[in-house]
Amino acid sequence: MGAGDGVRCMLMRGGTSKGAYFLAEDLPADPAERDDLLLRILGSPDARQIDGIGGAHPLTSNADVDYLFLQVGVGQATVSDRQNCGNLLAGVGPFAVERGLAAASPVRIHMVNSGSVATATFPGADGVVDYDGDTAIAGVPGTAAAVVLDFAGTEGSATGALLPTGHVADVLEGVTVTCIDNGMPVVVVPAAELGRTGHETVAELEADAELARKVRALQLAAGRLMGLGDVSAASVPKISLLAAPADGGTICTRTFIPVRVHDAIGVLGAVSVATALLLDGAAGACLAVVKPGQRRFDVEHPTGHLEVEVELDQASQPPAVLRSGVVRTARKLFDGTVFPRRY
Repeated sequence: MGAGDGVRCMLMRGGTSKGAYFLAEDLPADPAERDDLLLRILGSPDARQIDGIGGAHPLTSNADVDYLFLQVGVGQATVSDRQNCGNLLAGVGPFAVERGLAAASPVRIHMVNSGSVATATFPGADGVVDYDGDTAIAGVPGTAAAVVLDFAGTEGSATGALLPTGHVADVLEGVTVTCIDNGMPVVVVPAAELGRTGHETVAELEADAELARKVRALQLAAGRLMGLGDVSAASVPKISLLAAPADGGTICTRTFIPVRVHDAIGVLGAVSVATALLLDGAAGACLAVVKPGQRRFDVEHPTGHLEVEVELDQASQPPAVLRSGVVRTARKLFDGTVFPRRY
């Protein structure tokens, strides 16, 4: 690729995240060359990503390849494929229609990172996506058309098991946690175990250097125990602090990626948290407001609520996931050519 060559790219909002969407044919086939190109397109490594189209935050600095999700580091020259992104997944179906990969909704999406499958249903016809609608989601102003995501095969998405340590609860760094993977590897921790309320603001948590050290130590220890190995350069497993609901929901959460505080909570992260609430003896499950047979869970986060659905077969040992799902929205922001910086 010459210095002046551009790459066809569509920028889309998916849920509460924003990312660059590419066709595989428009990127180098070699993973190392592809990753280098994406770093230059996003403007990494640079905390401001001023010389690229990145958003200077892990939630808005992503690249997707139909649907291989690649997490591009902001201040580090890293590109990771070790997780899915449920928010940006909401844009994959519409993108597939926009690029002629699918004729219309519903679109079945193979998530390359985990091997699981999602079906996206959204309005539109004859190769045209209708982004207008009356569905509101927390963290996004206004309304848009609903994108309904139904998941299959999310159990053990990155670790191979719903409970990758083999236990419902473990003690890590002196803290009782539940390590779970139903679409996203997550370490569920009662906030009180870390001396926090779990209702702190994002700014308060970001300024808490002692908490950041504890969260980082938990992430590194859990990564090894969950079979993920050395996760020092990865954004998984996520750490989610749990507290009793404060606004009529099922549970209140504060999530770290891996030490930056999430303004909301990722879709698949919320699915994993909700799954933990259904397990007897899981860390923090006693804090939740859960009724027998409940399938829909209202997960509170710093900027609002996220509703997810989870069904478990409690008769099997360990419990097996029957289905999970969520409603998100997406919108095309621009379609054109992006020009990477030179080497």
